[in-house]
Amino acid sequence: MLTRIYDFFPSQQSGEFLFYPIKVDPFTFEPMEAGLELSPLRAYAHEVPHYYLQSFGSATSNPNSNEYAAFAQDTIRVTDRLAVNLGVRWDLQTFTTAGLVSNPLFPPSGKVPFQPYNFAPRAGLAYSIGNKRPLVVRAGYGIFYVRIPQIYNSVVQTDNGITDAQIFLNDTNYYDHQVFPTYPNPLVSCPLSAANCSLPAGFTQGVTNDVSAFAPNFVTPRVQQASITFEKEVAGRTTVALSLLNVRGEHLIRALDVNLPPPTALTYPIFDSTGSIFQGGYYTVDSFASWQFTQSLTCPWPPCINPLGRPIAQLGAIDEFQSAASSLYNGATLSINRRVAHGTYLRLSYTYARAMDDGQDALVAGQPATVQNSYEPNAERGPSVTDQRHRLVAAVSVEPRPFHRGHELAGRFFNNWKMSTVVNYGSGRPVNATVAGDPNQDGNDLNDRLPGYSRNAFTGPDYATADLRLTRRIHLSERYKLDFVAEAFNLSNRDNQRVEITSNGLVANASTFVQSYVTDGIAPYPGYYELPGNFMKPNAAYAPRQVQLALKLIF
Repeated sequence: MLTRIYDFFPSQQSGEFLFYPIKVDPFTFEPMEAGLELSPLRAYAHEVPHYYLQSFGSATSNPNSNEYAAFAQDTIRVTDRLAVNLGVRWDLQTFTTAGLVSNPLFPPSGKVPFQPYNFAPRAGLAYSIGNKRPLVVRAGYGIFYVRIPQIYNSVVQTDNGITDAQIFLNDTNYYDHQVFPTYPNPLVSCPLSAANCSLPAGFTQGVTNDVSAFAPNFVTPRVQQASITFEKEVAGRTTVALSLLNVRGEHLIRALDVNLPPPTALTYPIFDSTGSIFQGGYYTVDSFASWQFTQSLTCPWPPCINPLGRPIAQLGAIDEFQSAASSLYNGATLSINRRVAHGTYLRLSYTYARAMDDGQDALVAGQPATVQNSYEPNAERGPSVTDQRHRLVAAVSVEPRPFHRGHELAGRFFNNWKMSTVVNYGSGRPVNATVAGDPNQDGNDLNDRLPGYSRNAFTGPDYATADLRLTRRIHLSERYKLDFVAEAFNLSNRDNQRVEITSNGLVANASTFVQSYVTDGIAPYPGYYELPGNFMKPNAAYAPRQVQLALKLIF
């Protein structure tokens, strides 16, 4: 298979103002390290943003690829009761190297992986025990290689640290303030449709050059899957089945920022959501930036947080795509099935499962790494976003025909109706306690969470819904039929609440880190945490009851 792609991704090339808590002169509203603190809403009302960022470089890429595969399979009938299925598959994915640039400051950049030995064996068997209503055992095992999303090839091409650049300005910093653009005007006006946005000649303040690259030892992600099912007919047309499933994800893609210094444990006080009442506690975070205790233009009220000092000072974040993440799913499903008999079908199933991983991010290429601490990536181990311990599903379909011969008129109106319903119940899914404001000072505001808690440490509300479908076929003639369909989703109109937590403050956060001078009555600090009243309070919901009607003409 040949894939040709034209990718247009002008991310943040139009500039972005961020309104975080900021301290200002109470008379002129000029930003300053110590002064009147404005909440994000008040800062927006007074047009005083805290940060500004903008990206420069090419917005286009062509991450073309070729995919090759071969498959062989054979089924062996060993005995009348045993059948064995054996197979093997070979996969190869190649990427274009056109447009790739290797940065001499980070030699692994500008390269794409080539893995020609992806052989994946599969095996399965079916065994029957007994004669009348036998117990059927089905088991299988297989390795499955996962294709690499081409967005990775795209960002490796565009984020090379040579032809691209990023600007990040802090309006409370003395030097950044001199070039900080006036809201809402961008520093450089680049049209949304522009294929390229150029950094002003000679502009250096707040400029970084980020790099995205595959790790030198990168290998193709793969999944090992094993399952076994026991099924037995316990009555006419009724079966009971127990299924066990184990899925292991290996060499999954995860990005680490490898251009960070060793972190140091620093402590910050905790205040209430207004930032004015000390709560009597402290959070300790592994910080990649140190404190400054001497007075200067950029630190008029020490202590202050120093700018991030990267090992390769000429570059910003280096997001290295490593095949180092893993996942594990174990699930057991007990189900009862009654096949169609007298117009009735029934299925009832219950699943108990657990899904764990350590933060693979195969769907967020082009964003900063999601691992909180690149020196402790194993600390990301926690429940997967899809982890759901309990799930119950009941499905029923009935097609009653109460009127037969001698009642043709009644049968014309009351026969040929079909009613189907599906009832779902699921326990709550994980919620991650994110923190806005970049408390670990790694230049990434998308990977911080509440100190002391693992990833996805909280559980959201459960979910339940009942859907109903009613259909009636009307025979207009031998050639024409008319289907009437009425469907209702979430028939009981249950309020299925959700807790939406984001790391950028757009919805809700477990806390906000404010980088500003503060004292709790004991000692001054260059920043503090603000805690909301109850971050686990539901702030969203799934769809309410929906009803739809349809007519379908068949001819």
